[in-house]
Amino acid sequence: MRKLLPFLLAGALLSGCQTTDDELDTSSSPVPVSGPAASAIAGDMASRLAEQIGPAGKTIIKMKNDKSEFATALEAALKGWGYTVITDGKVGKDVKPVEVAYWIDGVDGQVLARLSTPSVALGRAYTATPAGAVPASPLSIMQRN
Repeated sequence: MRKLLPFLLAGALLSGCQTTDDELDTSSSPVPVSGPAASAIAGDMASRLAEQIGPAGKTIIKMKNDKSEFATALEAALKGWGYTVITDGKVGKDVKPVEVAYWIDGVDGQVLARLSTPSVALGRAYTATPAGAVPASPLSIMQRN
């Protein structure tokens, strides 16, 4: 019984660390990525997202554009795939857009990129080059229920 009490106490304390907030956050301070690298990463991630979220003609994407090179490149890449992209937050009352959050960060000389929707999260590491970026890891896909 003495050994069980600390585990129960730890479990109770750690359960307070979980959140039930369904809102997706965009990185507030994205890592600076050059124009060619941002375009290459955004293009690759947008094509992978398109494989997961369905046809462009019927899907409207809502995302926050923080005016970084990556956000601008991601918006352009999604539009290039035929998606309607809303960045000003103004959505009609009958429209149910797919919210896309993005995150980009630099670690150990590589750029880590992630796109998230309420149903799927994609992640990949890239090596930035002066001419763009090349994938440095396999694509990670997490399906959410």
